[in-house]
Amino acid sequence: MAIDRRREAAGSGAGRQPAPAEENGSLPPGDAAASAPLGGRAGSGGSAEIQPLPALHPSGGPHSSCCAAAAAPSLLLLDYDGSVLPFLGGLGGGYQKTLVVLTWIPALFIGFSQFSDSFLLDQPNFWCRGAGKGTELAGSTVTGRWGDMGNWTSPPATPFSTAAWGAASNRSNNSDTPPLPSPPGKGNNDSNCDCHAWDYGIRTGLVQNVVSKWDLVCDNAWKVHIAKFSLLVGLIFGYLITGCIADWVGRRPVLLFSIIFILIFGLTVALSVNVTMFSTLRFFEGFCLAGVILTLYALRIELCPPGKRFMIAMVASFVAMAGQFLMPGLAALCRDWQVLQALIICPFLLMLLYWSIFPESLRWLMATQQFEAAKKLILYITQKNCVSPESDIKGVMPELEKELSRRPKKVCIVKVVGTRNLWKNIVVLCVNSLTGYGIHHCFARSMMGHEVKVPLLENFYADYYTMASIALASCLAMCVVVRFLGRRGGLLLFMILTALASLLQLGLLNLIGKYSQHPDSELQLKLAVGMSDSVKDKFSIAFSIVGMFASHAVGSLSVFFCAEITPTVIRCGGLGLVLASAGFGMLTAPIIELHNQKGYFLHHIIFACCTLICIICILLLPESRDQNLPENIANGEHYTRQPLLPHKKGEQPLLLTNAELKDYSGLHDVAAVGDGLPEGATANGMKSM
Repeated sequence: MAIDRRREAAGSGAGRQPAPAEENGSLPPGDAAASAPLGGRAGSGGSAEIQPLPALHPSGGPHSSCCAAAAAPSLLLLDYDGSVLPFLGGLGGGYQKTLVVLTWIPALFIGFSQFSDSFLLDQPNFWCRGAGKGTELAGSTVTGRWGDMGNWTSPPATPFSTAAWGAASNRSNNSDTPPLPSPPGKGNNDSNCDCHAWDYGIRTGLVQNVVSKWDLVCDNAWKVHIAKFSLLVGLIFGYLITGCIADWVGRRPVLLFSIIFILIFGLTVALSVNVTMFSTLRFFEGFCLAGVILTLYALRIELCPPGKRFMIAMVASFVAMAGQFLMPGLAALCRDWQVLQALIICPFLLMLLYWSIFPESLRWLMATQQFEAAKKLILYITQKNCVSPESDIKGVMPELEKELSRRPKKVCIVKVVGTRNLWKNIVVLCVNSLTGYGIHHCFARSMMGHEVKVPLLENFYADYYTMASIALASCLAMCVVVRFLGRRGGLLLFMILTALASLLQLGLLNLIGKYSQHPDSELQLKLAVGMSDSVKDKFSIAFSIVGMFASHAVGSLSVFFCAEITPTVIRCGGLGLVLASAGFGMLTAPIIELHNQKGYFLHHIIFACCTLICIICILLLPESRDQNLPENIANGEHYTRQPLLPHKKGEQPLLLTNAELKDYSGLHDVAAVGDGLPEGATANGMKSM
């Protein structure tokens, strides 16, 4: 009996022994080995990178061979980046290049649609018809300070109204920094709101927009914000729903149906007869636009080899920014909001040709084990690229023939709840995306809002192109930073910059303002004399520019990061979650505007605290630069965190090799599995010597 107890104790101890290998965030050796072949590096990124664990040999254990044969197809077929893509010619094949270009072109149309609200729903200056421009009302500076003027507010991101109030003040006060003129009396305000017709001064190049079409001023001003909600809410629901559908039925059907319905709803928006119809149709337009954005992003990522993914994604971002830069000229040419809306949507007619040009994602077909359809597509691509059958060195086609009878295996995003590491990675990126896009509005309001009065920014086009230029500079900086620091290092750097800009703007400037108002000592008095309001405003603008620059990079990089670490079988679902989080962040802007900017300071503080949390959480993410895309959930689980800085040459790494693990007592069961592994293999991957 005592011998039996000692044997049981030894067995239980051996079962608990692999736990130290999990301290680095890795899978247990058996799980890591099963998912390793698709998580490997595609290039020699340096001696310090941890490479994936090779596949277990069928003789690795008594149960491994039968379980692998019953549960998974050939590892060669699932190693898309290492076997299938090179056989097709990689990105060097002419057919793949054509498909990548076809994913870039619609980004221009998407850029038009995403920034159309700035023109269709811009709050113009307005006055009672017949009263003349001398009584012009522009409410972006009247932010509810006087109770009856709350209906005259407009978004702070379009500060023409500030210029109008400033001009009126300059006529009545010759000081350098004139105060706002007194608002009209209650009777005058009521009489203006009782007008049956208004004249408008639209600043976006249009003769008429949605606000002037249906007189969305005074008591109807809140409807403008609801119209802004509709597009963003439609995008959020679209990302969540179309992402799940694209993982189940495929990328191509979702893309084509989204194009058809965006044409229907988008063109019907131009025929709206009232603001309710406009807002409702804009919701469905946003829903369909989300399907187009999501599927194109996934297709773009899945077409590329590891070394080209980031640059190809950034080219699409630059094309979308070209749409943002061209939008003011398009509005000036159209002159009417209905013509502008129709002109934005009509180019999607060209994408109807994608039904006959664009195939289903081959990577998704292979990952979901639809090998019959995958075989047909591979033969079609090899014919287009003139690939010789002799180039199939690894034997992809013979292996594919053996698996044709296998049933498809599709996965929904809800399966991620049962994972160990994958759900944490997606949640971290969702919070990063929400924080990046949410705090971006806080910085934009600080720079463009009524509290900072800079003549250059009191112009719609200067405002619009300033924000577009900051976004462009942010994307250019991303290309450089990610090239040297990788995905995780770049995201961490931009998040730190965002947090610093936010904390300095909230804390330092408010502290300076407090001391300048109450100089209790000689030092404070000197500080108060040296730091005038104009200098403080310049510091605020500088911090806002840095914050907008960094927060834009945080949001964009979070989306791309999610596309790389989410497995192919649920990639669209994971992307949908992160993009929907970004939509929630952008939704905070019209919510604050609807509440007359009340709670703006608390809004900024909450997001500033989130940046600090995100800095810590980013360290838990894996590094995906030059890594093969994970194809199934097991591969996604193998994407575990690694040291932020590689160990120096000659330094003893913390991960033990397979040979070193055998030296520990109680690991004899692991030794049997490890006999088929190289000596440099670790429980978390391959250790580079």
